[in-house]
Amino acid sequence: MRKRQAKKRPLLPDPRFNDQLVTGFVNMMMWDGKKSVAFSVFYDAIDIVESKKTDEEKSAAELWKDALSNVMPHVEVRSRRVGGATFQIPMQIRPR
Repeated sequence: MRKRQAKKRPLLPDPRFNDQLVTGFVNMMMWDGKKSVAFSVFYDAIDIVESKKTDEEKSAAELWKDALSNVMPHVEVRSRRVGGATFQIPMQIRPR
């Protein structure tokens, strides 16, 4: 007998930037459930970027968000069966 699927729990925002995207990134970066270590690695990296940046218009967190949006794919392909052939149809990914 199968039980019902677990409810999707919302991500809590991180304590420093109050951002859910940071928490999701840290959760993907985490090894063996060491969330505090992953947060310290992420915050140390942000501090290093903050100390090395030259322009004052963007913070290190905004630079990280821009870099993250640059590496995200904008188009994905979906398989579509037409007749006896399967075609790869490009589709736009909705922003999160």
